[in-house]
Amino acid sequence: MKYVIGAMVGDIVGSKYEFKNIRTKKFPLFSKGCYATDDSIMTAAVWDMWLNNCLDDKEAIIDKFKEWGRRHPNSYGGSFGYWLMHSDRNPYYSFGNGAAMRVSPIGWIAKDEEEVKRLSYNITSVTHDHPEGLKGAEVTAMCVYYARIGKSKEFIKEYVERYYPEINNFTYEDLNKHYWFNETCQNTVPQAIYCFLISNSFEDCIRTTISIGGDCDTTAAISVAIAEAYYKDISSKIIDQTLKIVPDDVLQIVKKVYNKLEV
Repeated sequence: MKYVIGAMVGDIVGSKYEFKNIRTKKFPLFSKGCYATDDSIMTAAVWDMWLNNCLDDKEAIIDKFKEWGRRHPNSYGGSFGYWLMHSDRNPYYSFGNGAAMRVSPIGWIAKDEEEVKRLSYNITSVTHDHPEGLKGAEVTAMCVYYARIGKSKEFIKEYVERYYPEINNFTYEDLNKHYWFNETCQNTVPQAIYCFLISNSFEDCIRTTISIGGDCDTTAAISVAIAEAYYKDISSKIIDQTLKIVPDDVLQIVKKVYNKLEV
């Protein structure tokens, strides 16, 4: 089975440890306290935009984000939460990691690099119009796209280095000991991608990402989305457990995507 739900898997598994980090890879993937956070909800919103052919319509994109956000008033960041619930439709120069955690569908649906860039910009610039927010979303979407079309980890790493050269200085041991909660793209996206790059399987990517701590539902939403595109499959057990946890309207979107998307 190939439901395109890597970002939701990472989000749900990480949800339990977002504010109570666990610095080990030995933990149950799904247990009491796991839930679908705003990362899953906003990813579903982007899929809904694709299903409704409105990814090039700025006003429709804004409407979809507000529709989904208001229906699921989860733990959104302060600025994004205010934007969702009020009448303001202007971006607010954000470089928060929300730009990257919701963008993975673009890597699955885009036909080429230019379309990745255009669609990533479209869904990001309506809120996260700071250069770091736009960069974080585009790099994430491009990694999903490259993984999907079969590019090697070496290729993906070389691409990422152009935007986040600091990735060359990371070690798992250092991140595991010293990486702490951070909601910015520039201190989430490279760490998440690094966890994917050093992983040896889909599940190992989940465990590696959660074990470095930080804003781990979001780092995992990013890294696991890339891992799904790279490793090409998720076990039916993980799929089943994820689909039991997501809200009903998200489940319906997932099923529609599965029926429409050729993966």
